[in-house]
Amino acid sequence: MDPFPALTNAERGMRKHNRGFQSNARSVFQRSERILRVDESGIRNQVTVGNQTRVTMNLLPKLKSLEELKGIVGDLHGTGATVVFANGCFDLLHVGHIRYLEAARSLGDCLILGLNSDCSVRHLKGPDRPLMPEAERAEILSALSCVDYLLLFDDSTVDRILLELKPDVHAKGTDYAAETVPERATVLSYGGRVAIVGDPKDHSTREYLKRIAEQR
Repeated sequence: MDPFPALTNAERGMRKHNRGFQSNARSVFQRSERILRVDESGIRNQVTVGNQTRVTMNLLPKLKSLEELKGIVGDLHGTGATVVFANGCFDLLHVGHIRYLEAARSLGDCLILGLNSDCSVRHLKGPDRPLMPEAERAEILSALSCVDYLLLFDDSTVDRILLELKPDVHAKGTDYAAETVPERATVLSYGGRVAIVGDPKDHSTREYLKRIAEQR
């Protein structure tokens, strides 16, 4: 039985071609793609993505190592551009995340997003998290036009990354006040500023998970 009865012969051929291309792309990038991130011992740039995670070439341009970002930030600062840094787990992306990232991007010319790795999320949120592996979270976030660059990190805070990159603005969500941001002293030490952005904290992954569990 024809699985696509409404399709023309040309459309069937294109769909078959695309399936083959996507399958080949997945196998290639599962073997060769490297997640670039920072851990407590320094830069780690040879963590292979497992076979359970699909990584596409569209992710590659935005996902950078710390060394690459240092060069990029240096070039941007050389042109007088304002660099903004934001960070978070982004496990089960929701509208609060989008509003936070768009507001952060509006503060400057470039937004670098630090993304907590799987081990960092487990440390912060517990053994049942993250819901989505780091490569999938990175792929989703890389599709957002407000995000210019991504960096995966294992640390519990982004102090060390901030000291290396020295972004002009460190943007945090409204669950913080300027005085309670963990990295505030670090940002001020090199002349940067802390900004609280986004909508009121009316959305959270934890709350969505609670509502889903109650409806089951």
